[in-house]
Amino acid sequence: MKTDDLIADLARDTRPVRRGAVGRRIATGLVLGALVSALLVTFWMGIRPDLGKAMRGFSFWMKWGYTASLTLAALVVTVQLARPDSDRLRGLWLTAIPIALLAVIGILELVRTPPADWLAMWLGHSWTSCPWRVLTLAVPIFAGLLWSFRQLAPTRLRATGAAAGLAAGAFAATVYCLHCPEVSAIFVLSWYSLGILLAAALGALLGPRLLRW
Repeated sequence: MKTDDLIADLARDTRPVRRGAVGRRIATGLVLGALVSALLVTFWMGIRPDLGKAMRGFSFWMKWGYTASLTLAALVVTVQLARPDSDRLRGLWLTAIPIALLAVIGILELVRTPPADWLAMWLGHSWTSCPWRVLTLAVPIFAGLLWSFRQLAPTRLRATGAAAGLAAGAFAATVYCLHCPEVSAIFVLSWYSLGILLAAALGALLGPRLLRW
């Protein structure tokens, strides 16, 4: 059989993929995993009792703005890596924007705060548990993204796993805001980010094994 004939036979029963199908598939996995994470926050950690009041303040939206924008930036990269033609990534630099903005807010906080209070502001009340809780909440979201990839075709498996882990960690931190009472930008930049990076590292470690097709 000639090569052209073989290609024609293989392509005869294929159907065109709808525009945006990859993004919708990944978004579905993300939301399904986030629902499980939200249940963990509700029944394991507990929703902060002053959530309504907190949502009227700057610190809550500062945390949500950071984690949600980092999630979106990570998803831009994840959607690209879900395709087999992901040799060149566009938009990777977007992940630096929320980090830089939060760092500026943290510096302004330090300027307005007496140096004697810097350590307390940095550590808060939950620095020892915060990264691990974010990582725990990221697991079901990462599992949802793995489900999404079962019908996709990533080729750079370690990079894809890292991007999916980054997105899962950032969205897990967004869900964790429903529980966390910390208000300092420097706390969020340090300990939220550590949990998110742990999720990205876990994704990079598991990607070559779990995303193989």
